[in-house]
Amino acid sequence: MKTKILNQKTELLLGAGLDVLHQESREWLETVAFWKDETKFFSYLLRKKDSRESDFTIMLSNLDSLHKSLFDYLADDIVEHEKFLARLEMGEKGLSDGAYRKKHRKLGQQMQIFGRDFKEFKKMVFGFVKKL
Repeated sequence: MKTKILNQKTELLLGAGLDVLHQESREWLETVAFWKDETKFFSYLLRKKDSRESDFTIMLSNLDSLHKSLFDYLADDIVEHEKFLARLEMGEKGLSDGAYRKKHRKLGQQMQIFGRDFKEFKKMVFGFVKKL
């Protein structure tokens, strides 16, 4: 049911004005920045909780590093998307509203998937810290 609601929201947004899509992109950037801050906190928490450098702690640290890289790529994609919008609004020839909306839909799907995966990562970190 939740997926159906999200799909309906996505469809509504993609039919909305470009200013609404721009706002959603800005919110995505804020979300990615928040996730990056959370991973810094997790790193601090893991270093503080377990100084023995267990295999699991090393694995979580590597996952943390991977997430940070993914955050950077995702944020870069969103920023490029915003630059495309600016060029589109300035009337640059060869750019289409449809291409922008298609990319926006794809980025929205990436945000959903990444958000779900990051939530699972957080559960894993919290579960590990609770056991220490």
